[in-house]
Amino acid sequence: MPLTRFALPVALLAMLLSIASPASADVGATIINRCTHKQSLSGFSQKAYRQALAEMPTEVEEYSDCFNLIRRAQLAAAGRGGSAGEASLATPIPVNAAERRALNRAPKLGAPPVQVGNYVVRPGVIHASIASALSSLPTPLLAILAFMLACALLVVGRALRSRVHAHRAR
Repeated sequence: MPLTRFALPVALLAMLLSIASPASADVGATIINRCTHKQSLSGFSQKAYRQALAEMPTEVEEYSDCFNLIRRAQLAAAGRGGSAGEASLATPIPVNAAERRALNRAPKLGAPPVQVGNYVVRPGVIHASIASALSSLPTPLLAILAFMLACALLVVGRALRSRVHAHRAR
């Protein structure tokens, strides 16, 4: 009987520990989630900010300002900036000399061609064909272009018809 008295508290403790450990291990995702929902990013450790920057999905990095906002919050937590929650969107992040050199060299270096299946892909080279150009246009614009082409054909056809009738009348 005394063993059953301890079974429930031990089971509850095990359940709490299993829930608590993933929450602390996923602090990077928490910071990213707070950033994407425009919530305050202050109050985290430097390790948590580094984890968030390392775990940031490409879509979030490309289509939002979260990388800069998390970096500002990290700098603010380190005592090198203002408050992280009130960081201005126009404030640039300082770039060190090595980062500046890498940024200046990037456009000049380029990337080597890559073999993908039967095709060679050269980064920075865009091969456009009529099919791809038309397929990327919005449908209403395509409809307007088709209408304008039909109107132009009607005008040209009417002009040709009147010339033919004028030539026959002579």
